[in-house]
Amino acid sequence: MSQNNNTKFYIASSFRYSKLINDLSDILENLSFVRTYDWTVNEKADSIEKLHEIANEELQGVEQADFLVFIFPSGKGANIEFGIATALKKRIYILDIENEIENFDLTSTFYFLDNVKIFKGSLDDFTNFIIDCETK
Repeated sequence: MSQNNNTKFYIASSFRYSKLINDLSDILENLSFVRTYDWTVNEKADSIEKLHEIANEELQGVEQADFLVFIFPSGKGANIEFGIATALKKRIYILDIENEIENFDLTSTFYFLDNVKIFKGSLDDFTNFIIDCETK
């Protein structure tokens, strides 16, 4: 998996982690990775039409990505994006920021699939982990 200028990523998470998401994205983009969709710029949807528009943009973002980053824990939308990436056999990197992914009340069996790599630690170390995995 040699990383080049065409390696694309999507970050699935919760709005509460927007700063972390954008910091991670900035680091990856500075290394020539391409973010497929930035949903953190969206305002809260106020209509079914807006939900429809956002859903299609997010779906396209996941479909176009070579890999998905999942910040755990996250909400229902991020878990659906995780499911889409799983169905599409994407590489998935999970950042377990609260060290709770092995808590049986919070986790999912799908977080432990072969295409999923779980990381516990700092954002900088997580970024290095992704880069190491993507440039092998």
